[in-house]
Amino acid sequence: MATFERTTLSNGTRVLTAPMAHAQSVSCFVMFAAGSRYERREESGIAHFAEHMFFKGTERRRTARDIATEIDTIGGEFNAFTGKELTGYYVKCAAETRDVALDVLVDMLRNSRFDAGEIDREKGVIVEEMNMYADTPRSYVGNVWEHHLYGDQPLGWDVIGTEETVRGASRDTFLGYLERWYRPERTIVGLGGQVGDDAVARLEELLGDIEPGATGTADPVVIPANGSPVKLHTKQSDQAHVVIGARSYPHGHPDRYAVQLLSTVLGGGMSSRLFTEVRERRGLAYYVFSANQSYTDAGTLGAQAGVDLTRIDEAVGTIVGELRRIATEPVPSEELEKARSFAKGRFVLGLESPHATIMFGLRREILEGQAVEPAEVLEGLDAVTVDDVERVARGILGGDLRLALIGPFDEPERFDKLLAA
Repeated sequence: MATFERTTLSNGTRVLTAPMAHAQSVSCFVMFAAGSRYERREESGIAHFAEHMFFKGTERRRTARDIATEIDTIGGEFNAFTGKELTGYYVKCAAETRDVALDVLVDMLRNSRFDAGEIDREKGVIVEEMNMYADTPRSYVGNVWEHHLYGDQPLGWDVIGTEETVRGASRDTFLGYLERWYRPERTIVGLGGQVGDDAVARLEELLGDIEPGATGTADPVVIPANGSPVKLHTKQSDQAHVVIGARSYPHGHPDRYAVQLLSTVLGGGMSSRLFTEVRERRGLAYYVFSANQSYTDAGTLGAQAGVDLTRIDEAVGTIVGELRRIATEPVPSEELEKARSFAKGRFVLGLESPHATIMFGLRREILEGQAVEPAEVLEGLDAVTVDDVERVARGILGGDLRLALIGPFDEPERFDKLLAA
């Protein structure tokens, strides 16, 4: 039996469901194929800011407290998130209160007031959130890394925007962005768990009258040419945070599962190469891992760690050494099998709940146009060979490496020679 069922409302809005007969809850999502990379320079951060404002009150539920009270009354959980290529809103609740959850969710997204006074008050909240991230190097180093890789274009900008653009946002800024991108063609509703037989009919009542309209697409990424391989964010700190890696592949690439297993061998779990060498053998870091980050037309593979300031050269050199080694020496078959089992096990564990399952399907549906069955992912991982991993490792990590670093350093030349080793 298929995990996902896909239907379309009369106006083109897609509906993805993951019915689970055993579940007593339902997760209700509305997700949009739009995020911060769809912004213009002067409105940078508006996708994330809008996420905040949708919770501030509608014509029927005038305040944030009114909205929260209705969800609290049914014992539900609600939240939202903004990425560079998608934005999502959800309510998770008991199955019998599904209609209340959907009504509140759709009311927020269709009828929010965007009151000028609320907007002005929330600007301070957003700026403080911005400051919080800037003061959290473990999180912020990812922003430094993506700016290093993509430069001054939407994929290289921070999702949260800048203080200047946030302070300058007006009600018209929100309405203009939403009018362009929050259209049926870019909307997907997801329901996971005890979905109910009448879900699609109910959604047609709630959303089917929204007029469709052409939205266009985001500008394609332009890969910056040349430039320094090192990007420093100079900041006084007790620890340096680094990302070291290279450009990788976009969503849907034929070698996606080989890249996943390559990343797992390098830094997935406490028996991975990076964890063993950087933390266990040398004591250079508390945390170290690797990850592949893909977008629709770009991607990166990088190792991240928080390392001892006094041993920064050794830490960078050690991570570079592991990246170079996997690009030149085939991964032993038993190590690949361990990584395969790890990746499959973590994937299955990640789909244990209705919420996680529908989230997986929605992300695939939005970013790649199709919610694949979980079995297809497991089959893809099973098909990867030692030769596949060797080929993608050589292609991604066999050339120039790049480094993003947060710490009390201001001479990038110091690290150039470590990357070239």
